[in-house]
Amino acid sequence: MIGILLNDDAYEQDIRELMMAFFPGETFVHEYQDGLNLAVKGTLSDDRKTFALHVISFGEPQFFAFSELKLEPEMREERRAIEGEQPIEVDYDNRFETKNKIKRRLYLLLMERTGKQLPWGTLTGIRPTKIALTKLEQGEAENEIRREMKETYYTGNEKINLSIEIAQKERELLSGIDYRDGYSLYVGIPFCPTTCLYCSFTSYPIGRWQGKMDQYFEALFKELDYVAEKKRGCRLETIYFGGGTPTSLSPEDLDRLITKIENTFDLSHVQEFTVEAGRPDSITREKLQVLRDHGITRISINPQTMKQETLDLIGRRHTVEDVKERFAMARELGFDNINMDLIVGLPEENIEDVQATMEAVKALEPDSITVHSLAIKRAARLNTMKEVYKDLKITNTQEMIDLTAKYARELGLEPYYLYRQKNMAGNFENVGYASPGKACIYNILIMEEKQTIIACGAGTTTKRLFPEENRIERAENVKNVEQYIERIDEMIARKEKLLSM
Repeated sequence: MIGILLNDDAYEQDIRELMMAFFPGETFVHEYQDGLNLAVKGTLSDDRKTFALHVISFGEPQFFAFSELKLEPEMREERRAIEGEQPIEVDYDNRFETKNKIKRRLYLLLMERTGKQLPWGTLTGIRPTKIALTKLEQGEAENEIRREMKETYYTGNEKINLSIEIAQKERELLSGIDYRDGYSLYVGIPFCPTTCLYCSFTSYPIGRWQGKMDQYFEALFKELDYVAEKKRGCRLETIYFGGGTPTSLSPEDLDRLITKIENTFDLSHVQEFTVEAGRPDSITREKLQVLRDHGITRISINPQTMKQETLDLIGRRHTVEDVKERFAMARELGFDNINMDLIVGLPEENIEDVQATMEAVKALEPDSITVHSLAIKRAARLNTMKEVYKDLKITNTQEMIDLTAKYARELGLEPYYLYRQKNMAGNFENVGYASPGKACIYNILIMEEKQTIIACGAGTTTKRLFPEENRIERAENVKNVEQYIERIDEMIARKEKLLSM
């Protein structure tokens, strides 16, 4: 248990997020109490011009000399300030600079106590590539971007290189997208065969909804009708069916839903239509044939791992052979853009397991791979039932991440989008790799927030972009399926308020 003890909460979230990066899965409290292992104490001066930060250890403190750590040149001035016990000079009218000063100081203090250096430095947001992409679009040179990311965030060279490479690819892929008048459509199918151990997405066992799907579709179709009418004359450019697991639906319901999309929206400008087939145990030849008959351009078949013991542990009801069979079936039916999701850092897996998974995936030759670092969400069973799962070993290392990147590049796949999550094992990132022409444009749009994305269905969030103001506004749908059905008029009213601004 770790304390965050502040006399001013203006930067509490920034401090807490960096603490979470150093101590993923820890419990944080905001007062002294028994059981604290460590605490950060922050004191804003009465004149609000300086901020003092200290890290307090309870029990036997451990220190790592800065000389033992690989201290970058950008960190040396801050280290001298720490040694001289100088408070941080802050300007509370300049949030960006003040936040980064506090995080840089805290980063070095935590380095000294833990011996850790985080690959992304002080960056805790989910969109680190947005920094590089924005600066490239503003005409900044690569060297200047490298310098700024080093000095401002203490980001490591490998992650800076990855950010710039992906940002350049994103610029290329988005060059034909209409940010101002175009939009994308997300359709949420909040049903799954089962709930995985690490999952916190809004999903319901599909078995509970057999025979009741008409109720969900009635509400969903009403929302889709509203969106189509509201956006008449605008360019619909990408469509994404996510969840949950869209292929939890029966072949008849899948056909009915896609037919509704085709009959309701103008698809003449759609560059990409993705359906997450996701769970191999939800895939049948009949469902894949429905997707082919409708010309779906991209699907995902997600093993997460190719180690059977792990699949059993995390609650996946498919086998490794199921993955191979469903993948072969999709190829046989003519799908030529298949993604596979993998997770690094799953319980009890080591680098040999990751290598075995990558060898099996390499043999299948998917068109894209998305490599996730396990993130333990608050609502996941892995977190809510800690006593049950406390002995599970979770390991993620730079060597594991590098191994997945090596295999992806051997397959001719290049990184094209990246995002991060809180409480990620190893504090790394999720990276999408794709062969030329097979990248998912929707993934880039949702992560870089470059276009309005209208989301329909339970538990979805619509994001409207205001390009002139570089601003995003949101409208959320309720997560509970029954509530969504009962309150569909309210969900539409929320969209109307947002889209009429």
